[in-house]
Amino acid sequence: MKLYSAIDLHSNNNVLVILNEDDRVVYEWRLPNDLTKVLAALSPYRKEVQGIAVESTYNWYWLVDGLMEAGYTVKLVNTVAVKTYDGMKYTGDEHDARHLAHLLRLGILPTGHIYPKEERTARDLLRKRGQLVRQRNCLPDPS
Repeated sequence: MKLYSAIDLHSNNNVLVILNEDDRVVYEWRLPNDLTKVLAALSPYRKEVQGIAVESTYNWYWLVDGLMEAGYTVKLVNTVAVKTYDGMKYTGDEHDARHLAHLLRLGILPTGHIYPKEERTARDLLRKRGQLVRQRNCLPDPS
């Protein structure tokens, strides 16, 4: 049986959801941001998991790197491009994770590029510099 997983990632915890081919929840749990606990939760389903969608937030490096090193196929979600449908009755972390796993199963999950570890430091520095330049240019002229 094919399974599809998604993780709604926050600063100190995450919600892990695993769906089957019929969009039925096989596993759903809030976990602390601890790679060993996330991997332990995934391990009974390892062979069936087709991919894991990880919501792109500021703190995703540790999770994506750990999952990839453990041999999982990981998709970094482009959260700006994900459309929640108008008829969605409930919102919350569990529902968000289910929705991402559903999009992954359908093959329509908008994703972002996972930069190699070696390139991230330079990219992060350039992003920070750009932010500071934009911030500096918006300040009023002191004269």
